[in-house]
Amino acid sequence: MDQLSTYLPGILLAYSAFLLGIISPGPNVLAVMGTSMSVGRTSGLALAFGVAFGSLTWATLTVLGLSALLAAYASALIAIKIAGGFYLLWLALKSFRAARSPQDTNARELAGRRRSPLGYMVRGYTIQMTNPKAALAWIAIISLGLQPGAPGWVATVIVLGTFVLSAAIHMLYALAFSTPLIVKIYGKSRRGIQALLGCVFGFAGMKLLLSRS
Repeated sequence: MDQLSTYLPGILLAYSAFLLGIISPGPNVLAVMGTSMSVGRTSGLALAFGVAFGSLTWATLTVLGLSALLAAYASALIAIKIAGGFYLLWLALKSFRAARSPQDTNARELAGRRRSPLGYMVRGYTIQMTNPKAALAWIAIISLGLQPGAPGWVATVIVLGTFVLSAAIHMLYALAFSTPLIVKIYGKSRRGIQALLGCVFGFAGMKLLLSRS
């Protein structure tokens, strides 16, 4: 129980950062939205599931890499937190810019021919794994939740928890954006959502940069 109380705040912080990243539309979210609106719910769900497995892969690779690095060089945590903190601040700036833009979210159907559900799943995995910003995003997320010397179960909880959240949220996007009413509502509230995200990303970034442990 003592271990749980020690590491739970970091785990919850990692979950929160991950959820914020999903709420702020990136290539993966836009692809799910566009596919659901243009092709249909089934294809959108398949793409969402592929994206979730991409998230699982990135989380696993990041945890293994950071754990090995911290085991060899404990001081590396400082550099990792600096990189993660500045990335979160960059996301905050990006969110504020999006809030100022009058344009709606640019969610379109994927280029190329229509695919089978398995094809859309593979496409979703590919989109997530080839996102050049994913590595920095996961460094920020994992460094928020993984403290030096943390037992293995902490990393496992973060990886599996973010996978479940990724699958649930991306599938929720697929279901929601196959409904015209939700698309209309999101278009009207988008700027307020982005402004709020900017504030939260900025807070998380400063917290990570100022953290001493």
